[in-house]
Amino acid sequence: MTQERKRPTNHESVDVEDRQMPLYGRYGDAPWEATITDRAKTTSGTETDPFHGVIEPGSQDYGIAWEFGIHSAVGGFHDAPNPGDILCAALAACLDSTIRIVAGRLDVTLEHLAVEVTADVDVRGTLVVEQDVPVGFQEMQCHVDIRAADGTDPELVKQLIDAAEYSCVNLQTLRSGVPVETNVDVDQG
Repeated sequence: MTQERKRPTNHESVDVEDRQMPLYGRYGDAPWEATITDRAKTTSGTETDPFHGVIEPGSQDYGIAWEFGIHSAVGGFHDAPNPGDILCAALAACLDSTIRIVAGRLDVTLEHLAVEVTADVDVRGTLVVEQDVPVGFQEMQCHVDIRAADGTDPELVKQLIDAAEYSCVNLQTLRSGVPVETNVDVDQG
């Protein structure tokens, strides 16, 4: 049983329950099918320009590639989204879509939704200017600007946000951390 992959038009409504209900039984009967693998890979970059590259997101070929650059705070040109921007974008996209999916499950009509994610980092750590400054973002903030249809119970909107935060894969991954393993293939040729 596979989900239809037809993408709706901008004005076509998608019923969340119709899309998700078959998955509950499927994953109950075959829990191993609930484990998926996402991926992204870099596809170009040159030895002469360490400040730019291209990344292809997705576990299948979507025909999409993003140019990325490096922030001027670490010597880059700041002329394309940097990896931190892409991390913020991944969290914003995940939280936004999770809110909309949960809204569909709760029959909450959203009139407006925008999710903005910001992240703060002290780059002295990555540049090894100060040994005691940690490498990585020290703090991330999610700002959700949401408006439900008139007459929606504010408690239902709070329930929606709580459920979305609980179910947002990227948010929970960042909050709890995840082991990351690096494997390197060295070409000696």
